[in-house]
Amino acid sequence: MGRCNGRLLRCWGLVVMVLWTCTGCAVVAVADAVVTTTAVVVKTGVKATGAVVGAVIPD
Repeated sequence: MGRCNGRLLRCWGLVVMVLWTCTGCAVVAVADAVVTTTAVVVKTGVKATGAVVGAVIPD
């Protein structure tokens, strides 16, 4: 009976480690998506501002 409990504990430990790793990957993926989206929004805003300034100030 004790041997079975040791196996069960190791199995649960492995499951917890795998889930923890997957959760970490998901957090990194979400953070990367947020940073990428923010960069695109800022880049678009800068381009739009540059276009407005270029249209208002003649050459």
